[in-house]
Amino acid sequence: MATATGKKAKTNEKTATAGEKSSQKDGGSYQAKDIEVLEGLEAVRRRPAMYIGATDSRGLHHLLWEIVDNSVDEFLAGETDRINCTLHKDGSSITVSDSGRGIPVDKHPKTKKSALELILTTLHAGGKFSDKNYARSGGLHGVGSSVVNALSTEMIATVRRDGYEWMQSYKRGQPTAGVKQVRQIRGHGTTIFFRPDDSIFRRTKFNPETIRQHLEDISFIHGGLKIFFHDETKGETHELHHPEGIGAYLEKITTDGQKKSVHEIPFSIEKDDRGNRIEVVLHWTEATDEEVRSYVNGIRTHAGGTHESGLRTGVARAVKNYMDVHDIKSKGVTVTNDDIREGIVTILSVFLGDPMFQGQTKEKLNNPELSGQVEGLIRPGLETWLNANPSVADAILGRIVLAARARMASRDAAKEIRRKTPVSRRSTLPGKLYDCRAGNREESELFIVEGDSAGGTAAMGRNSRTQAILPLRGKVLNTESLSTSKIMSNQSIQDLVETLGTGIGPACDIRKLRYGRVILLMDADSDGYHISTLLLT
Repeated sequence: MATATGKKAKTNEKTATAGEKSSQKDGGSYQAKDIEVLEGLEAVRRRPAMYIGATDSRGLHHLLWEIVDNSVDEFLAGETDRINCTLHKDGSSITVSDSGRGIPVDKHPKTKKSALELILTTLHAGGKFSDKNYARSGGLHGVGSSVVNALSTEMIATVRRDGYEWMQSYKRGQPTAGVKQVRQIRGHGTTIFFRPDDSIFRRTKFNPETIRQHLEDISFIHGGLKIFFHDETKGETHELHHPEGIGAYLEKITTDGQKKSVHEIPFSIEKDDRGNRIEVVLHWTEATDEEVRSYVNGIRTHAGGTHESGLRTGVARAVKNYMDVHDIKSKGVTVTNDDIREGIVTILSVFLGDPMFQGQTKEKLNNPELSGQVEGLIRPGLETWLNANPSVADAILGRIVLAARARMASRDAAKEIRRKTPVSRRSTLPGKLYDCRAGNREESELFIVEGDSAGGTAAMGRNSRTQAILPLRGKVLNTESLSTSKIMSNQSIQDLVETLGTGIGPACDIRKLRYGRVILLMDADSDGYHISTLLLT
């Protein structure tokens, strides 16, 4: 009996050893001890692009925009009317100063730290989560200043409030000393000096012209704000102040872009709607592209959003309603929304109490109610304006019909080319492709989406001049181990190959690629990642 028990124990021991080996094989060395918990601002330094978009020149300048936006928020709160921005002689350090209320320096009741240190060293700490201190602001997440601090080798915050000047310095997001009471002083405001970390950024030299242009754009959007840009690298000072507002901004970008306006007086309208303020100014030009510059609480939304969607819909419907009411038709011409918006230049500025930005860099607005609010302002307003200015309306409609005729002539010319050269790759493009009009490959983009429904939605929101949409039908094959004949029997693969134009296998020639950029737009879930992987394969 004793011998049998011993054998059984040895057997169990062997089994356990085998199980441990199996576990190690399945999970590798991935254990609880491998889980990292990043403290403070370490996450920002590990993954800076999540917070500033990139670590190139764009990301570098985004640091400055974050600090400037905080000063602009003081202007929106009615606490200051001027901002000073200084690019120092080394070209790699900057100081931004305002005469606002000054960041609080007293102890926070929960953390027992100075509010100044808390704001500059802690993510999601700030005074803009409610409307108690700021009715409208660009800062929402309590992230901007602390991110700049984390990505700087040096930051110095100087605060003027409560009769004293206070100061604290930091290195890579960590305070190098406590908050110091420097001296008695009159006045109030905040000054931030920072030097970006050259171990994070490829280059740390700021572009003076990029800064000046950005600050001037802000001064147009906020007509009552004065911004002084001191460029010590060139010994120049620029006073940026445009009380005329977005009307003057429209004139400037039209002139700078060498675009000739079709009508002398632009359309402009503004309104406070349920706590949101909407300002629009636009006109049609002889250019072939559409240009929309949209802003939310003074922050440029480069990727657009619901406010831009409402604008585009409102303009198209206003013009179509005007044409229907006045029975305006042109023989053999069908006017599309793209024809209506061709050549239009627009400044759209909205001020919201609770903006929903997509991501920390705030390049797109997602507030669903804004689409209807902007359209509801533009459509009747523009239609009334057209009726009140018949000569202007005639000039605009002439421009629109001209765009429609040019589009149709281009289409007919393409058909003729395809007839004469039936072997052209363009003649075999998939019927589901929403192609773009641009003839220059470098400025065109192809967005590949899942299914007809997504394709239709993407097509409505695209820039039809430069952006093409290809909805894929059916299941995408895993082509890694399949024969060429099997691969090409799949409809989605056929559509993809024909659209790209490069061919496959030994005949593949990347120089024949029809688009400058190819983007996969898939759902942000496991299925979307799976489809993306299959397409890349």
